[in-house]
Amino acid sequence: MNIDKLSEILSDQPAYRFKQVYKAIWQDLIDNFDQATTLPKELRQKLNDNCPLNINGELFKTDDKKTLKALLTLGDENKIETVLMMHNDGRHTVCVSAQVGCALRCGFCATGEMGFKRNLTVGEITEQVLFFARYIKKNYEPDDRVSNVVFMGMGEPFLNYQNVMSAIRLLNSEDGLGIGARKISISTSGIIEGIKKLSKEGLQVNLALSLHAPNDKMRQKLMPISKKYPLKKLISALDDYIQKTSRQVMIEYLLIKGINDWPETAQELADLLQGKLVVVNLIACNPVGDNKPSPEAVIKKFKHILERNGVVVTQRYRFGREIDAACGQLAAK
Repeated sequence: MNIDKLSEILSDQPAYRFKQVYKAIWQDLIDNFDQATTLPKELRQKLNDNCPLNINGELFKTDDKKTLKALLTLGDENKIETVLMMHNDGRHTVCVSAQVGCALRCGFCATGEMGFKRNLTVGEITEQVLFFARYIKKNYEPDDRVSNVVFMGMGEPFLNYQNVMSAIRLLNSEDGLGIGARKISISTSGIIEGIKKLSKEGLQVNLALSLHAPNDKMRQKLMPISKKYPLKKLISALDDYIQKTSRQVMIEYLLIKGINDWPETAQELADLLQGKLVVVNLIACNPVGDNKPSPEAVIKKFKHILERNGVVVTQRYRFGREIDAACGQLAAK
């Protein structure tokens, strides 16, 4: 699919054609322009020839069918991943990638093993959501739809800032999928420039920070990017973001057995975040390399220490382990 070409193809058409085409793609969820009967036949053929709507994706499902992972093959044969998570409360969340591969090489992430290949275009980002929007329409109840989008897939969203923000505006718009801004989250490994830019966007999207350690020594072992963005500067940028937006920030903390799950580490994390408008999301890591998830008893103790110190904590259900749902596991294979 190559919807990035739409403006060029429709440049000689009246303005209302754009609305017709966008409605067909994003609301009617067509997968072939022949289905867009409001368009002239010649235009349908031109669009099919130059902007086909087929998405080349291979689907993987967990046994409980709560998690679906798609391996999408792009026009240049690069591969990316996107995941649909179906929650018990009726939410359907799509986790999207922002890049092919990643340059940050975090020790717990399979995407880093691929290295960085390139940024995704606006069309390549949004088609991940469109892929699952079509799937839901064909396989679920008429009222079911993609309700949430999280930029927590392959790559660092803030290193593809402009395309990510353009994709968010399209997904959020009435002419797009109409997903509420507060239902869209961007996860960053701590790119300070991106955090500062987002604070000025005026969009009520959610910010999530992949922290995973309460001090520079531990964090630099897990996330080499923290050498460029030490915690003191990162937390200062976080404070500035919260002050400007008055929006709560999610702190993602991946618990890795014997690495960052000690009681004293929990206390250090509590001291770092105490009094801030944040919620800590504890996640047992997916097995990548030598990393193993922390035992449930260890997670429970870690959580208790944070809560005892007044830090708001949630614990994420680990989706899709049996289908390699951790970022980059399928594409790396």
